[in-house]
Amino acid sequence: MWGGRFSVKPAQLMQAINVSIGFDKRLARQDLAGSRAHAAMLEAVGVISPADAAAIQGGLATIEAEMAAGTFPFRDEFEDIHMNVEARLRELIGPAAGRLHTARSRNDQVALDFRLWVREACERSAGQLAALQRALLDQAQANADALMPGFTHLQPAQPVTFGHHLMAYVEMFGRDAGRFADARARMNQCPLGAAALAGSPFPIDRHQTAAALGFDGPTANSMDSVAARDFALEALSAASICAVHLSRLAEEIVLWTTPQFGFVRLSDAFSTGSSIMPQKRNPDAAELVRAKVGRILGALTALTVVMKGLPMTYSKDMQEDKVPTFEAFDALELGLTAMTGMIADLTPDRARMAQAAGSGYSTATDLADWLVRALDLPFREAHHITGAAVKRAEAEGLELADLPLADLQALEPRITAEVYQVLTPAASAASRVSYGGTAPSQVRAQVKLWKDRLS
Repeated sequence: MWGGRFSVKPAQLMQAINVSIGFDKRLARQDLAGSRAHAAMLEAVGVISPADAAAIQGGLATIEAEMAAGTFPFRDEFEDIHMNVEARLRELIGPAAGRLHTARSRNDQVALDFRLWVREACERSAGQLAALQRALLDQAQANADALMPGFTHLQPAQPVTFGHHLMAYVEMFGRDAGRFADARARMNQCPLGAAALAGSPFPIDRHQTAAALGFDGPTANSMDSVAARDFALEALSAASICAVHLSRLAEEIVLWTTPQFGFVRLSDAFSTGSSIMPQKRNPDAAELVRAKVGRILGALTALTVVMKGLPMTYSKDMQEDKVPTFEAFDALELGLTAMTGMIADLTPDRARMAQAAGSGYSTATDLADWLVRALDLPFREAHHITGAAVKRAEAEGLELADLPLADLQALEPRITAEVYQVLTPAASAASRVSYGGTAPSQVRAQVKLWKDRLS
């Protein structure tokens, strides 16, 4: 490739550290797409002849067929996917293959290929998120009125519905999809034609190649075109946040499936056993999803560190951008797919959740709210009275709903028997009818909104 300048081949160690075909062959489809668009443009502007263009396009089609059949000869001696394709093209069509690299460099070629790959990864992730959201919506709709405890600090706080709890993740994953869409929109400019770093003296039409490859237009600065990897960093940032959300949901599934919680059950399809303890049902799928955030966040950190000290424009350090990005999106795809399966698979124990919904004096806030509404007390005074009522109930080993009226009236004489209407978990949840609240009517409205949005 650079034999005109060098007279000795690279050392074996240099070859080993320099070669990238082992991982960048994943860019083969993108590389062929870029080459087809580039050859068509070169022909259109008169840089190469129609005969050479036809030969190049025919050779690229043959290479694509070989790759599809698994017969393409990937060779380390040609270092990367770009030179492997060019070398094979020369074997197929002869000297005309050498004209394909006119007005481009491997710098803008890899920037294009990688940008195309990351763009597709963002699209795949958004699609997988939509599938996960639909699974959550189905469960939320079926369990819009299923009571469960809502937690803060992992302590019982207020009764909520299982449907409402799941809808929280629908919202989170919706924002994740939005981040992937935003990242895709920002990266949708084509670097092809920037050449090594300074552009090209040939009369190329970068708008033509950009349009052919589905971009909004060409990148505006040739140096930025080959130096930038923030499109990958942004995509990995979105992937990392998404993985955190997956991990939080996975952790809840791990908790909910324990005998101590017993809120949901996963079938054998998403559970494993123990090699020594016959009774065990382990939520290993959830645990593995929970762990994926480490790999994905690690990829973001790795690429950030690679890029942080690089001067303009291209440095070989940037060859290290692909492996962590490939691995991160592989892990995210597996995590999203597994979580979608688990959500569709899980069976809630409505009775167990409802029983737990009233624990820990979870309707105390309802008592305070009733004192404000019915007796026109300042909330802070109502809060104090309610705290005293909880203390008395705890001392007598009772739930708030079982505390005698006389005990409540000893704290505030104007309390009437009507107060017991708000002290059940069902009444508490049903009363939360503010927009975005946990009331079953609100949950069903949000389910419909999201189903319409995703349809």
